Amino acid sequence: MSTYLPACGSRAGVWKRLSLTRLLSMVLFWLFLIAGPGLIPVEAFARATVQVVQYDLGGDVDGRIREVARLRAKGTEVRIEGICVSACTLYLGLPNSCVAAGATLGFHGPATNIPGIPLPREDFERISTTMAAYYPGQIRTWFMSSARLITRNYYTISGTQAVAMGAHGCT
Repeated sequence: MSTYLPACGSRAGVWKRLSLTRLLSMVLFWLFLIAGPGLIPVEAFARATVQVVQYDLGGDVDGRIREVARLRAKGTEVRIEGICVSACTLYLGLPNSCVAAGATLGFHGPATNIPGIPLPREDFERISTTMAAYYPGQIRTWFMSSARLITRNYYTISGTQAVAMGAHGCT
């Protein structure tokens, strides 16, 4: 739907076609300038975003925890649709994350970057517990009893299995 309005700075009688969306944006902009930031809540300008995971091999747990906190604060929806392994699985801790039936999730326990050199036991327990806190109930229990014991490979489950274990399914 469109409407015609005189263009700013143009001579009388010259019309410029503006979309309704642009008109609304202009009205909100001027209201914000005139009334100040208290009149229109900032949330009115925020747009929900979606992050789609197709191929994510994980990475640093602490870095992913910071990213999850940032995504939570922004209200970003995370859709796990492809391969998501290691620290990527921490996205399951977001309230608005979902897992597609055809996704593959890979889990393993915390380890050092040096093959054959294990983490000190207290670090292994602390990081395992931190990771598990991001998982839905059955995945958390399974991770702590089995999946975390593998450190040089992955236990993989399908999106369908993850949903059956408590993850939110994508619609």
